Amino acid sequence: MARRTRRSRRMLAEINVVPYIDVMLVLLVIFMVTAPMLQQGVEVEPPQAAASPLEETDEPPLLITVNRDGEYFVNKSDNPEAPVSLTTVTELVAATRSVDPETPILVKGDRASNYEYVMRAMVAAQQGGAAKVGLVTDSDPASQGDGEGQ
Repeated sequence: MARRTRRSRRMLAEINVVPYIDVMLVLLVIFMVTAPMLQQGVEVEPPQAAASPLEETDEPPLLITVNRDGEYFVNKSDNPEAPVSLTTVTELVAATRSVDPETPILVKGDRASNYEYVMRAMVAAQQGGAAKVGLVTDSDPASQGDGEGQ
């Protein structure tokens, strides 16, 4: 009679980690792509405010620029290169809002300008009827210099 030999098979208690490594690599790529988008600008502790980003429109915004000397320039004035007074800023905002109430109003301040000048421009825009006033920031990392004055 032929004898059957029994070979005992052991149970393998191993976990295949290759699928887990694939998932982790995908997550790593996702975080590497999204992290730079979340960290823009300098880390500061901003005051509490309920604000949302402006919606993109085809209409060019009214841009109030404040230079380091506290002079105000408006891109939709008769001469955008000439400084204007705060009263003129208010009048230009009101005129622009009467033509198109949805025109975005933006304030762009020089890095070296006094914060008070930027706030005066924002107040003048609000007095002209702007319910929302946005601030323009420079998102180009090459133009941020060596970190001084930020």
